[in-house]
Amino acid sequence: MSKRFPVKPAHPERICWGCDRYCAADSMMCGNGSVATLHPSELFGADWESWGTHPQPPAGAGAETVPVQGAVARIEPPLEQ
Repeated sequence: MSKRFPVKPAHPERICWGCDRYCAADSMMCGNGSVATLHPSELFGADWESWGTHPQPPAGAGAETVPVQGAVARIEPPLEQ
């Protein structure tokens, strides 16, 4: 059984996050390479857990996409009456 994953650890740089052992970064027991695996907050920032929680409509769902200054805007087709 795996351990609960700490969402906001106090000192993520002190621990290897590569497996469920959570070893100290300077004494890894699992042999998970020579460098400790970083916590997602170290890689992606403090809001890492909110990524991917906004569902996107499936592609080709009746709307076309148009590039707008480096972003993508959705243009919905008019409703038929």
